[in-house]
Amino acid sequence: MFKIYLLSCLIFLSISIFGQFEPAPNEQGTIAIHKDSTLFLSWANQISLFRGKENILDNLSPITSFGEEENALNKAEGNSMDVVSLGDSGVAILSFPNGISDGQGYDFAVFENAFDDHLLELAFVEVSSNGVYFARFPNRSFIPLDNQLTGFEYSNCSYVNNLAGKYRQGYGTPFDLNEIQDTLIDKNHITHVKIIDVIGDISGSHTSYDSEGEIINDPFPTPYPSSGFDLDAIGVINEAKVELFENNSYSKSMVLFPNPAENELFLQNLSSNEIKIFNLQGKLIYSNINNLNSNTSIDINWLKKGLYFLKNGQHGILFEKK
Repeated sequence: MFKIYLLSCLIFLSISIFGQFEPAPNEQGTIAIHKDSTLFLSWANQISLFRGKENILDNLSPITSFGEEENALNKAEGNSMDVVSLGDSGVAILSFPNGISDGQGYDFAVFENAFDDHLLELAFVEVSSNGVYFARFPNRSFIPLDNQLTGFEYSNCSYVNNLAGKYRQGYGTPFDLNEIQDTLIDKNHITHVKIIDVIGDISGSHTSYDSEGEIINDPFPTPYPSSGFDLDAIGVINEAKVELFENNSYSKSMVLFPNPAENELFLQNLSSNEIKIFNLQGKLIYSNINNLNSNTSIDINWLKKGLYFLKNGQHGILFEKK
């Protein structure tokens, strides 16, 4: 028993001192992929954005405002400015001209704007093959918990696995769809990637946990307009050759407006008599099976602010309730 305990201590000590996962760009064993790599076949070209607060602990905190959502589209810029900040627990959902498939090796990479190898801002990464149900990449963080990281404290990228933001600006953190075991998604026809800001509060009030239930220590609070994860781009390495359509939908026929909407949604070119609305966790929160006209409207005053997915027949569109 003592030998097992001693071995466990040595393993933990080696993780604490040397890290366990891949090192920084340009170091031996790194998996960082430069933005100019010929591996990238395409880039995200559509986004739905739901920003969080600058400081989730402050009820009066403004919503994060740095950067335009278009900054996360197309090729990564690799600088500190051409990004969009998500804020505390903010969410960005991106789609791609040809989708993503589970090919050989890594399938896509996420770019953040850290200007140093060890000044990390992290995010969870999830994928979907229908825009409704998302599966999260298994992830780990061995960042020490002896003190709360702030926006200007060093961490270590080799303590982190399968969390976006592992690498500095200009270098993407790659993800391999083969690591997801969830059978409810089609890994050869990924249509959407969701980026969710990690709240790095280690005190317990707004704590984020990795896949093994360990606390993730990330800079917190960061009460600035650029709070939270700063998304630069998502580059596709293995394309699915699935045709995607405008407005994050998988059909051109249905039209939804305005988007974002506050009180009422107007729908055109409906293909069935049933409308369903799902939240981002894939839970059905509204269903209407009345005899609908091809053009109709629905009251959404009752919805809370946020992103939702409206489905009609085989057609679906993401929309924002403001």
